Amino acid sequence: MRRDVFQAIADPTRREIINLIAHDSLNLNSVAENFDISRPAISKHIKILTECGLIVIRQQGRERYCEANLKSLGQVSDWIDQYRVFWTKKLDALENFLSKDATAVNKSAGRSRRTLSAQAGSKPIKKSKRKTK
Repeated sequence: MRRDVFQAIADPTRREIINLIAHDSLNLNSVAENFDISRPAISKHIKILTECGLIVIRQQGRERYCEANLKSLGQVSDWIDQYRVFWTKKLDALENFLSKDATAVNKSAGRSRRTLSAQAGSKPIKKSKRKTK
C-alpha cells in the first residue's frame, strides 16, 4: 500500500525521525535510541516513512541504514504555497485597511484639535467667584 506523504508528517515521532536522518544516515538501532518507545514501534514508523518515499533503507553488511529522501516533501511545500499566497493577500489587504483607517483617525483627531482650539479662542473662560462666609 502506497501511503501519502501527509500521513507521514502527521505524526510527531515520524517528523522527528525525518529530522534525525535528514542530517546523517543512521542505522535502525541508532534511530530507536533517540526515542522512549519500543523498537517495534520505531520500525512501524520507519515502514510508513519508507512507504511514503521519505526514507530509503540501505543494506550495508548486516546493518540497515535509513537515509532521507526529502524530494516528496515538495508535495507538502506545493500544498502550503497555495495557502501562503492566500494569506499573504489577506494580510496585505488588512495592512492597507489599517493604514487607511489610521490615516483617517489622525486626520479626524487633527480636525478635532483645531475645532477645540477655535472654540476655546472664541469664548472667554469665566472664572467663578466663590463667596466666602
